[in-house]
Amino acid sequence: MLLQAAANYTVETYVLENDSNCPAAHLCHHFIKGAITDFDAVYQFGKGLDAITIEIESVNVDALEKLESEGVRIYPKPSAIRTIKNKILQKEFYSHHLIPTSSFIITENLAALQKHVDFLPAVHKIGQGGYDGKGVQVLEDEKDISKGFDSAAILEKKVKIKKEIAVIVAMNDAGETAIYPPAEMIFDPVWNLLDYQLSPAILSEKTLWKAEAIASKVVKELKSPGLFAIELFIDMNDEVLVNETAPRVHNSGHHTIEANYSSQYDMLWRIMLNYPLGNTDPILPSAIVNILGAEGYQGTAKYEGLTEVLQMDNVFVHLYGKTETKPGRKMGHVTILHKDYADLTYKANKIKHLLKVTT
Repeated sequence: MLLQAAANYTVETYVLENDSNCPAAHLCHHFIKGAITDFDAVYQFGKGLDAITIEIESVNVDALEKLESEGVRIYPKPSAIRTIKNKILQKEFYSHHLIPTSSFIITENLAALQKHVDFLPAVHKIGQGGYDGKGVQVLEDEKDISKGFDSAAILEKKVKIKKEIAVIVAMNDAGETAIYPPAEMIFDPVWNLLDYQLSPAILSEKTLWKAEAIASKVVKELKSPGLFAIELFIDMNDEVLVNETAPRVHNSGHHTIEANYSSQYDMLWRIMLNYPLGNTDPILPSAIVNILGAEGYQGTAKYEGLTEVLQMDNVFVHLYGKTETKPGRKMGHVTILHKDYADLTYKANKIKHLLKVTT
């Protein structure tokens, strides 16, 4: 999607990825096969480029730091990626900068976790390597301790939440920011992945102000240009707490392609090209439905119900070009636009049950 947005600007694009059949390979000008976790692969890829951005946090940060020292512009800065990619460092960052977040304990291994039964119910998050719900375990009581991670992790106090929202903040090299309206996230309880979302989220003015102020503080304290998605909890007392931050374009901002004047992808290009920041205002309220691989199917992807969904008004289908499906794999998303939130919710639920990825 970032490469699709690049077509609006005069840029030459390069992609580093380990799979030459990846969906982005045919959209860039130059595809380089290599592991993003490998120092040499990332360093050799970046030498001579003007600017680099990331699609996932699990990139070799040491290589990015060396490239940065040699004059390559990295969005976001390697220092921000290093802080965010490790959930322990991320939580300590919030604590150090007085950014509201749920209380937490660092556990080095399973034996250390067993000493904190009185802290439960809590959520155990592996320090590094978790992604899209993986590396996260909810521990309700002592009998769940064995589900925890026998490595460095964060034990976060479970919070009773009213809503979960995400706020995308863009910041350029001059430190100027642009904030997208919050999106409310509704999660699939089985896969712990985004099920559907609504944007702009329906919030009181006071809660909206808090969310925007906290999200802005996170980005300002990271001291890095780039695009950031800040995931926030709103608890039963309407307090706003930071859950996690993503230093990149994010699932919670996919709707901006059709629903906002400047999409998150257009915005990131503006930042990297040092152009004026875009207009984040919504054109219409929107909903997103994730297209996930159906349970019990693994193999060459087949889309059931696609024709019916494409016949709906103000509905936009995005298939990611992944040829192989497996249960819970993100295969695409559908964006719905409508001024009526009831219509958005109705269509989101209809599409969720109509569109299936099988084999």
